[in-house]
Amino acid sequence: MSLTFHWFLPTYGDSRDIVGGGHGVAVGTAGGARPATVAYLGQIARSAEQLGFVGALTPTGAWCEDAWLATAMLAEVTERLKFLVAFRPGLLSPTLAAQMAATFQRLTGGRLLLNVVTGGESAEQRAYGDFLDKDARYARTDEFLHVVRSLWRGETVDHAGEHLRVEDARLARLPDPVPPVYFGGSSTAAGPVAARHADVYLTWGEPPAQVAGKLDRIRALAADSGRSPRFGIRLHVIARDTAEAAWAQAGRLLDGIDEADIRAAQDGLRRSESEGQRRMLALHGGSRDGLEVAPNLWAGVGLVRGGAGTALVGSHTEVADRIAEYHALGIDEFILSGHPHLEEAYWFGEGVLPILRARGLWRHPAGEPAPDPTPSVPFAPQPARV
Repeated sequence: MSLTFHWFLPTYGDSRDIVGGGHGVAVGTAGGARPATVAYLGQIARSAEQLGFVGALTPTGAWCEDAWLATAMLAEVTERLKFLVAFRPGLLSPTLAAQMAATFQRLTGGRLLLNVVTGGESAEQRAYGDFLDKDARYARTDEFLHVVRSLWRGETVDHAGEHLRVEDARLARLPDPVPPVYFGGSSTAAGPVAARHADVYLTWGEPPAQVAGKLDRIRALAADSGRSPRFGIRLHVIARDTAEAAWAQAGRLLDGIDEADIRAAQDGLRRSESEGQRRMLALHGGSRDGLEVAPNLWAGVGLVRGGAGTALVGSHTEVADRIAEYHALGIDEFILSGHPHLEEAYWFGEGVLPILRARGLWRHPAGEPAPDPTPSVPFAPQPARV
């Protein structure tokens, strides 16, 4: 199977420095921010499409623009790129969500992927009018996805659960194709829900041994439900022609982070209810020291950013090696990002993807050849012939 790569749309703004935020952390950057305009996000989306990324993840939460609206606008400036729309089940009815997904599929030609985010921060959930605790939110997500999937099958649904109730619900037009459901969660409550509903189970970028344990757990739970989901991983990436250049860029990003920003971010992240966030914090402990937590896996992003906090750092070959290592564990989809997102898409797309293509692990989704990984020869004008 060819590996699938997705990029990321920073709908909170972009920068040459790390943009912090998420999971209770206010958005902030040490450098000059690039506003999240349709023009700039469109540049990223079109570049990702050209380079061979299948889709682009768009985040959800109070810290960024609405994912549904942003991607609907960006669909107009792209042709093939799919949009991995993150959304929270507790903030809209399952019937409306099923209808929105069907509309998105029709109007974009089937370019919707759905990232279901149960929500790990009660304070933020309450700001949206959701007062359930974390375990109850996962129970509601289970009901939500049951209703949504039933509607997508064309069923008329009557459901009276602990958290959701619909009567005589049905869709006038079904989505074609049915969008795959991407789902992440490291807690005890998340596992069974993921096993029952996820087409692709997502993990943040932990060291390979920790990822292997998490995947084994989900495989076992899914087998009990007669299911076999695919697996994906969310990582940042810093790939350069040499390892020295890549680590120099990681060092530059780290130098751009103020100690006060680290303390403020870590205070907020330690209050997070997310088990995945707790695991991210455990990798670095809020310290600038010892940030290479596994070969070529750098935890510096997580010092000021909630959610995915690790990056693959190294030469193009080293990054390709690490991707192959995660693939050997069962990871087939990679959701990547970098700072800034426009330039880093090219570093990865022109440097790493050709290596993976040469190894038989990747092919361009449009059937186009990837850029040649060999250095380009500077143009030298030839003398005119007379």
